[in-house]
Formats: sequence, structure tokens, C-alpha cells
Amino acid sequence: MIRILQILIILFPTTLCGQSGQAFQFSGQASVWTNINPGNQKPVWAGVRYIPQANYEIPQKNSKLIDFEVSANIFGSTNFGSSSSRSTDGQIKPYRVWGRYSGNQFEMRLGLQKINFGSAAMLRPLMWFDRMDPRDPLQLTDGVWGILGRYYFLNNANLWLWGLYGNEEPKTWEVGPTAVRTPEWGGRLQIPVWRGEAALSAHHRQVDTQSFVPFSTGLSKIPETRVGFDTKWDLEVGLWIEASLISKHRDFGMLTHQHMVTTGVDYTFGIGNGLNAMIEHLWFAPGRELFDWVESVNFSAFSASYPLSIFANINAIVYYDWKNNQSYNFINIKQDYRKITFYLMGFWNPDTFQLPQQTGSESLFSGRGLQVMLVYNH
Repeated sequence: MIRILQILIILFPTTLCGQSGQAFQFSGQASVWTNINPGNQKPVWAGVRYIPQANYEIPQKNSKLIDFEVSANIFGSTNFGSSSSRSTDGQIKPYRVWGRYSGNQFEMRLGLQKINFGSAAMLRPLMWFDRMDPRDPLQLTDGVWGILGRYYFLNNANLWLWGLYGNEEPKTWEVGPTAVRTPEWGGRLQIPVWRGEAALSAHHRQVDTQSFVPFSTGLSKIPETRVGFDTKWDLEVGLWIEASLISKHRDFGMLTHQHMVTTGVDYTFGIGNGLNAMIEHLWFAPGRELFDWVESVNFSAFSASYPLSIFANINAIVYYDWKNNQSYNFINIKQDYRKITFYLMGFWNPDTFQLPQQTGSESLFSGRGLQVMLVYNH
């Protein structure tokens, strides 16, 4: 990925001079937050974050376009508990760094980027490359390094092809990191169907098994293939199915295969300004043999959203763990003031998180508490 950065750094300033119609834009998002959780070992946390973003466009002939995006994630947090347990954290890291060549029916994007797809919203078997949490007001997620090509057919079908490299940290649903200096690749075909759409996705990588000694096969790498299916129909209600099968090509114990299926439905009731309700259910089962599992895990999720006015909204999300009979409860009140948005969030959760696809914030939202956030966009 260092080579990709070098390419973008070389290309970006080269294009700053000499062509008409070029457009440069700088924007950013600043946020501050305070989390109060009396039952936590660290009851008061406060943090700041700034995401500066630069975009540059170079129009080409025949409606073609070359454009670039560079942004950073700059954040820090501190705990205001007792001095003996006080801790701080902070980091500056690239958030998006990519260049793109696009036309009316295609695009090719190279660099650090977000890749996400699928029909589910809260419990997502196809969360292969992102970690967006529906409860996060900022919808933050780290990107992946790679190249992505997309072609859009005239009948609204579209084809995706991607290749990834240099993403050694485990992503959502991954058991074991990707082996160092090995590429990943995959693709997706989405087609229109009766009153909706359907898609098939696939991905292949090499798993580094060194950190999983109990399941060691004597190999340092094990090939892994994922196959996904999702579909969504717009009927009187919205209906969707999203499924994923992640299979390793060698014995890896009960984690050799991961089977996941989510079904969902949503509907907007004609109550007041319109009450939108959504329900999803996730079935997850690991197994040593394909389509043969000993036990499964079931999670349900419910979301309700109501616009209080043009500038205000209230949203509630509840997850339920059927195996442990535990619920995860979240409510968010949002108020817009021109460029500033105010969020007041409340949560009532178990002390220990068992939810899948977490983003790393579960320690802040364990137990019961409140979070206040101010966001400024410029």
C-alpha cells in the first residue's frame, strides 16, 4: 500500500496545474462527545475527532472524470475517573486515500476506500469489508486497501470486481487475519428481479493460522472462500434476505465453516409524520462440516424511527440475544442546527457484549448510561 500512496501523491500534485475545469474542494467533520456510564470501571469518557477531507476533480472528454479523495481520522479520548485508572488514547491515521477514473457506466477506484454492499441494515452477513454500526451517528468505518471496478448495465444490473492487498487486520466475520503479502480478490453481480433486485457475491483470501494453535493443521496459510447472496423486494412492505457462507479449505475445527442468514422486513406507518419500523433476524451457525452444525446462535434486531420535525428525529434500536436471553437497548435523539448536529443517546445493555460485528466501542456502551455528541460539518 505504500506503493499506492506514492502513486497517488505523484499523480495528485501533477494534476494541479495545466487543465481547465479542474475543481478542488476542502471539507471536514469535527465532533466532540461525552459518555457517562456510572456502572463502568471508567464512568466518564470524553473525546474529540476531526476528519479533514480534500477532493479534486479533473473532467475528461466524453463525460469521463478523474477524481481523488484524501481524508484523515484524527481522534483522541480521555477518562475522567479516578487518577489511578485514568487513561487516554489518540491517533492520526488515513481514512480515505483513493484515485478514480469514471464514466457514465463505469468506475475504477484505487487506494484506501470503503467497500460495502448487501440488503440487510442491522445484522449483516455480508459485512465483509466494513464495520458500520447502525447505532453510530457518524457511520464511521475503516477502509480497505485495494482496487475496485464497477460496471453499470443499461437494465440496472451492475458488476463489481475487486482486489485487495495489505489488509492484515481481521475484518468483520473473519476468523484469523489475512496472511501478510498475499492478495485477496472477489466480485459481485447484481441484477434486477421482479419488484426488486438480487445479487451473488464471492471473495477469496489466504488465512494466517499462526495465532490459532488449537486449530493448527501444520500449515501457515489456509485458503478461504466466501459466497454471499442477497435480495430485496419493494412490495407493500420491504422484504429482504441476506446470506453468507465462509468456508476454509482445510480442517479448522468448528470454525471451518460459518453459515449466516438474515431475513428482514420494514414498513412506514401513516402515524403523524410517519413511523418507520424495521425487524431483522440473524441465524449464525459454525460447523466442522459444510451444512452440518452442532449449535446455532440467533439474534433479532428491531428499529423504530420517527421524524419529530424537519430538523429533529428520534430513533430506537433493540437487539435480542435468544441464547443468553439478553437485550441491547439504544435510543438516539437528533437535532440539526444548520452546520451543527446535536445527538443525545441513551443505552441499557449487558455488562458483557455478545453482539456480532461490533466496532470496538462496546466497552463504552456496556451497562447503562448516556452519551452526548456535537458534530460540526464544514
